[in-house]
Amino acid sequence: MTDSALYTGEVMHHRLRPKQHRLRYSIFYLLLDLDEIDTLARALRLFSHNRFNLFSFHDRDHADGKAGSPREKIERHLREAGVETGGPIRLLTMPRILGYAFNPLNVYFCHRRDKSLCAIFYEVSNTFGQRHNYLIPVPSGAPAPIRQESRKSLYVSPFMSTDMTYSFVVLPPGGRLAVSVTGHDAQGPLIIAKLAAERRALTDASLARLFLIYPLLTLKVIVGIHWEALLLWLKGVRLQHRPPPPDLPVTLGHELKPAGRHPEKDPDHVRR
Repeated sequence: MTDSALYTGEVMHHRLRPKQHRLRYSIFYLLLDLDEIDTLARALRLFSHNRFNLFSFHDRDHADGKAGSPREKIERHLREAGVETGGPIRLLTMPRILGYAFNPLNVYFCHRRDKSLCAIFYEVSNTFGQRHNYLIPVPSGAPAPIRQESRKSLYVSPFMSTDMTYSFVVLPPGGRLAVSVTGHDAQGPLIIAKLAAERRALTDASLARLFLIYPLLTLKVIVGIHWEALLLWLKGVRLQHRPPPPDLPVTLGHELKPAGRHPEKDPDHVRR
């Protein structure tokens, strides 16, 4: 039985200051066990590894942007951070569709050899061709949802500086998954982004159905980013200076202790 799957759901973004701006859209992701990608490519007609297809996964779209095993690159970062390696690594990502993909956020769920979650690796890309990673260990036995925090290191939106902190609330993949990211500056929460999705079987039939429901989804993502940026600019939100990217490829974050449920912080609050 494969550990890879499809997840379909909804993404919500809510900018709180200085102008309110909110958007929602339906989306789908692949959850790919990095050890199963070649097996999936052989079993599925509509999915390929490092080759053109209706849906495809290319190694160079991830990690350092070069050819080579994403698993080996992620495990190197885990070892450098003192995190156990050797267990499954499952990547939540949008595949290339007809050869094109842009993923603002990829999430790697990294496991110990006993299959327990040991770290979450967040891979963030901006529209300026830059990429940065946030690695946050997960203590053994940590309850779900996982709560984590990291300082922001990469300039992403032209309307927000890097002088911010990210708070993550994650319900790891099961029948459902949820990822919530809140960006805080010195005045408090500034932006909230949430994904809530449900698991589906990864088959040729389900891929074909999703292509009909979400045609050219990855192209719509990049077009949508620029459209929403235009709307913010028309609302009078000021552009922020873009600093150079960080020297190091990974920023280490830390766990947050469980807290009470809050409608703006809990991933269950995302409606579908």
